[in-house]
Amino acid sequence: MKYHTLLFLLLAMASPLLAQSKIVPRDATLEKLFTGITLTEGVAVAADGMVYFSDITFSHQARLENGSIHAGHIWKFDPTTGKTTIFRSPSGMSNGIKFNAQGDMIICEGADYGGRRLIRTDMKTGMSYIVAAMYKGRKLNSPNDVTIDLKGRMYFSDPRYLGHETIEQPVMAVYRVDPDGTITRIITDAGKPNGVCISPDQKTLYVVSNANGTTGIEQLATADDAAGSVAVAVPLRKGRMALMAYDLDKDGNATYRETMVDYSPEDGPDGLTVDTDGNLYVAERSEKRPGIGIYNPAGKAIGFIETPLPTNVGFGRGENAGLLYITAGSSLYRIRLKTTGYHLPEKP
Repeated sequence: MKYHTLLFLLLAMASPLLAQSKIVPRDATLEKLFTGITLTEGVAVAADGMVYFSDITFSHQARLENGSIHAGHIWKFDPTTGKTTIFRSPSGMSNGIKFNAQGDMIICEGADYGGRRLIRTDMKTGMSYIVAAMYKGRKLNSPNDVTIDLKGRMYFSDPRYLGHETIEQPVMAVYRVDPDGTITRIITDAGKPNGVCISPDQKTLYVVSNANGTTGIEQLATADDAAGSVAVAVPLRKGRMALMAYDLDKDGNATYRETMVDYSPEDGPDGLTVDTDGNLYVAERSEKRPGIGIYNPAGKAIGFIETPLPTNVGFGRGENAGLLYITAGSSLYRIRLKTTGYHLPEKP
């Protein structure tokens, strides 16, 4: 066998590692920045470089000895000082966070004593405005994640993972909010939609389904057997666990195109983001291999970052656009990559 043929075969066999090294430096380290109360989520970086993320304080976990419950928080991490402070509390049980082109913070408020709505906060004045709270006269389930296109349209997922509140919507869906405030239900076939993200070319809406089989996390974890003495696991029938791609037309309507990654029978992912090349960074919650899966726009795996069980991801800005912030468990992490995160162009 000729030398160049052997070399080609060796390179082909090693291609996944080579692809990973193009994005994830071999000496890259995962740095823990902060630990909060219960479950960190929705990390997003503002135009000034400040890092914001949710702390979802599950009411059955975050109880104090006097019976009071943490009311949910949004934390602010300052990369220049390394300090983390409370930005907002109560948070309306915020989950996903994004910034629009004007620099306003868009927040998904969930259930479990939360607002069950999408709100916009003017970061200059501090005032907040309700963007969406009802559809066809009924309360939303529990807005989870949001993404924004170049025309200012917002797309948010509305599943239910936790909360004592009644479920009024007939389906767990993805909605679009137009600049004039019109709300349209655009996806009803995604299973239990969670993370959402638009590709840089605006042609694809990525949607995660994490159909965990319950609308009350940890409420059915164990049960007493007939004798009342032994705790046994309660079986759940999980649904679609997948990363899917939907075609977006010029009017913001979505049509299912393909399932890019089918995670079944393992748990599916949570949040996701993209870089300027259109590569996806997906918070994968398989207990056998938790971490950030990296995929090219065709859905081919090109890298992986091992982490504690992750919930969401978001890139830094400017000279730190290669920093990937990760929420996992009750903590905030970051890792420096050899890529550039995608953000909406800023508008006055």
